[in-house]
Amino acid sequence: MRLSILDHGHGLRTKALFAVIRLVSRQPVVDAVKLALYRPEFYGGGDLTHEAMRGPSAWSVGDRELMAAFVSKVNQTEFCIAAHSATSGLWYGDRAKVAATLSDIETAPIDEPLRATLRLLGKLTREHHIDADDVRDVMAAGVSKAQLEDALAVCLVFNTTDRLADAFNFDVASPAAMESGARYLLKRGYR
Repeated sequence: MRLSILDHGHGLRTKALFAVIRLVSRQPVVDAVKLALYRPEFYGGGDLTHEAMRGPSAWSVGDRELMAAFVSKVNQTEFCIAAHSATSGLWYGDRAKVAATLSDIETAPIDEPLRATLRLLGKLTREHHIDADDVRDVMAAGVSKAQLEDALAVCLVFNTTDRLADAFNFDVASPAAMESGARYLLKRGYR
C-alpha cells in the first residue's frame, strides 16, 4: 500500500531540500529518500547502510552495489534492483557486466570470489539460512573472513531495505532518475 504521507507529509525544511534536489538533478526525488527523511528514527539505517556500502572493505564499492542489486533481485524488489544496478554499473563503467550477473551468476564476467559470495547471499536471502559448508565453499573460493562479514552486512541491510521498499510500494523511477541517484550515491554515500 502506498502511503500518501511519503509524498505530502514532510515538513517545510525537508520540502525545501526536495526542491533543491529536483532543481539540481532535474529529476524527481525517489521514494527511498522520501522515507529516509520522513521518519529518520523509523528508518534509521543511514549509518548502518553507509558503513556496509562505503566503509572500509576489500570489496569495491561496485562489488557491494552489485551485491545489493543481487539480493534485491532475489527478493524481486524492482526499485532496489534498478537503483543498485545503476550504481554498480556506473562504478564499474560496465552496465553489461551488472546485467549479465543479475541474469546468470554462473556465466557472468565476474571473478570466482564474488560469484561464490553472491551464491551465498542468494541462498541466505531465499532460505533465511546458511550452514558451515556454505561458508567453507565461499572461503575456498578465496574470500577472506572480513570480506564474508562485509558481504553479510550488505545482505542484512538490503534484505531490510527491500522489505521497506516493498511495504511502502516504492515507485521505480525513470532510468534518468536512477542514474542521477547513482551519481549521488557514488559521490556522497548513504548519509
